[in-house]
Amino acid sequence: MSKLEEIKNPVRLEMKEFDKRFKTAISSNVPLVNVVTGYVLRRKGKQMRPLFVFLSSKLTGKITESTYTAASLIELMHTATLVHDDVVDESNERRGVFSINAIWKSKVAVLLGDYLLAQGLLLAVEKKDYDLLEIVSNTSKEMSEGELVQIQKSRSLNIDTETYYEVIRKKTASLIAACTASGASSSGADQDVIDRVYEMGIRIGMAFQIKDDLFDYQSHGLIGKPTGNDIKEKKFTLPLIYALNQAEASKRRSMIRKIKNGNRSQKVVNEVVRFVNEMGGISFAVEKMQEFKSSALEILYTFPDSPSRTSLRDLVEFTVSRNK
Repeated sequence: MSKLEEIKNPVRLEMKEFDKRFKTAISSNVPLVNVVTGYVLRRKGKQMRPLFVFLSSKLTGKITESTYTAASLIELMHTATLVHDDVVDESNERRGVFSINAIWKSKVAVLLGDYLLAQGLLLAVEKKDYDLLEIVSNTSKEMSEGELVQIQKSRSLNIDTETYYEVIRKKTASLIAACTASGASSSGADQDVIDRVYEMGIRIGMAFQIKDDLFDYQSHGLIGKPTGNDIKEKKFTLPLIYALNQAEASKRRSMIRKIKNGNRSQKVVNEVVRFVNEMGGISFAVEKMQEFKSSALEILYTFPDSPSRTSLRDLVEFTVSRNK
């Protein structure tokens, strides 16, 4: 049994029931929609976000019908976001398999993303779960703002640490915070508890995204080389931002120029990776990731000990120790 499967133990039955309900929520009377959503279901990932919802619900009370709505709503929004992101990034792959836009082209991908978002909204309205709808709608706005801030700053190749934190708080951390907050809300928790687990989710999400950023600079895969995808796409993440801030002005300008004009060159990627390592960017990012993780656990430990708290602790540890 994998570590993630062990983590699911306190909510294993609920997660199985969620799978059935999600398949129903994603279905349509339109054959093309069912073909594409069937492909989406076959390539589903670790389902960490629904897991955060169910564990947070059990941490703060008990799992209810609203918890299933919350998990489905968030998974629908998250899936829609991934589909749209692949269109925006012109990406033909996700997790090593073809993206929706690679197979059915961008028009179908955009419309499918819209369909998934609409299904999520309808589900919440039908169940009259307006508190959940407010949490998730605010998160959708935050994620869009984060993406736009990143695009704006990437064009000027001028992102400082504070802007980076703002971007990942909006783009990534807000979604995990929506998972923990909606889980607590669905259990009937009071606003103080919901606010507490929301902040916990923000800190987990910050650690999660920094871990993702570190993959760009670490050797993995069959060739044993860093992918450098963020570097090729001219995305300034924490390891690079820190390294540039530590470098002398001339070296900083030189590295920015190489990234700007690198034309997705592996040679430039290798040079940037060496530079980031030499300037301590990797170790700094790891340190910050651990700080966010520790501060998330501090909030978690304000709740009574329980199997769900233990699993949430292990899930937080998993987010910073995973290898993909």
